[in-house]
Amino acid sequence: MSVFKDHKISLKQVLEFIPEALLTHLSATSKVDHYSKVLHGKKMFYLLLFCIFDNEKLSQRTLEDTFNSSGFKALFGLGEEEKVRRSSISERLSKIDSNYFKEIYEQMYGRFSELYSKTEIEKYNLIRVDSTIVADTCAKLKEGIDQKSGKKLVKFSFSFDGILPSGVEVFTGQKYSSEEAALPEAILKQVKKEEHHENIYVIDRGLQSTRVMKDFDEKSVKFIIRSKENRKFEEIESFLDGKKSQKWDDWEVMKDSKVKLYTGKPVLNKRGNIHHREEKVETCFRLVVIKNEKKDKEFWFLTNEFELSAKEIADYYRKRWDIEVFFRFLKQELNLSHLVSMNKNGIEVMIYMTMIASMLLLIYKKVNDLGYKTAKRRIAMEIRDMITAILIIFAGGNPDKVFKT
Repeated sequence: MSVFKDHKISLKQVLEFIPEALLTHLSATSKVDHYSKVLHGKKMFYLLLFCIFDNEKLSQRTLEDTFNSSGFKALFGLGEEEKVRRSSISERLSKIDSNYFKEIYEQMYGRFSELYSKTEIEKYNLIRVDSTIVADTCAKLKEGIDQKSGKKLVKFSFSFDGILPSGVEVFTGQKYSSEEAALPEAILKQVKKEEHHENIYVIDRGLQSTRVMKDFDEKSVKFIIRSKENRKFEEIESFLDGKKSQKWDDWEVMKDSKVKLYTGKPVLNKRGNIHHREEKVETCFRLVVIKNEKKDKEFWFLTNEFELSAKEIADYYRKRWDIEVFFRFLKQELNLSHLVSMNKNGIEVMIYMTMIASMLLLIYKKVNDLGYKTAKRRIAMEIRDMITAILIIFAGGNPDKVFKT
């Protein structure tokens, strides 16, 4: 069977990165297959992966029709007698062990990231971190972040290394409506998994807490955060040479200093009410302020990284835009905005499967030098060709006569 002639890698080769031994091992050692007669963990894995690639919009009805189709059964070696109903899929998503899919995702990310070259490893230690909210059909959510409108939201906090998603957390608790709660938890969970890392986490203005920055510094977590302008600080030392201005393109460094920041300490007054007393934090940070001369606009950055130049800090922050592109890719090409399950467990299963599909698609895209839409379209075409070839063989024919090389 042929692939696109200009491709360096086919979908079949990309799928070989899925650790088949791990799927089998987890099925045997975890509780993923307890109380299941048909929808075993391995079958659910391939059903969800297939449908994410082959459909513009997923639903439980789509999953039912796909599982019961001859093409899907032929591709994954299922018996023709195997059937499922939508209700069975819905129940399975709500109860199946989501850690089964999380473990597969983490193992695959580890396997892919081992393929990075030394240059890429240094380049992709820059971790962009941000959250996106899904509200589509969330009024039916059993758990979610309540809004004044009555709708419930789900928050996904992602880490992205520039090539692949390196982490994801699903938040449905009310306190996670604030990025001050969601982003630190997502970052520290990733740090815990990656001991001895040299990552620098790049964060937008959603996180401003001095206490969180102090906690990061104490835990040796390097960060670059875009600060709100004109926040209060005490300058300890300036790194600017008064005789030389630092300029590049339309940008000029206005300030580059070691500083101490202020925070509000909660205090209980005599009436039993809590107010916040301003307090200086003794941890030293670095404040970099750059200005665009043409637009007359300033950007403030706070970091605990003192070795980089001011320009490098600004350039690293600019790379944060990669995660915005990644969000658009997830929502437009992998249908992240539409929730297949209204149950938190089912949502976790789907987000890990979406991350697995995104890794496979991003590798396929990168190696074959394609755009996002072209990569998704060609993967769907290759899936259909694979099914056609198998059905031709089952019918006693020769697929080489159909797929000319």
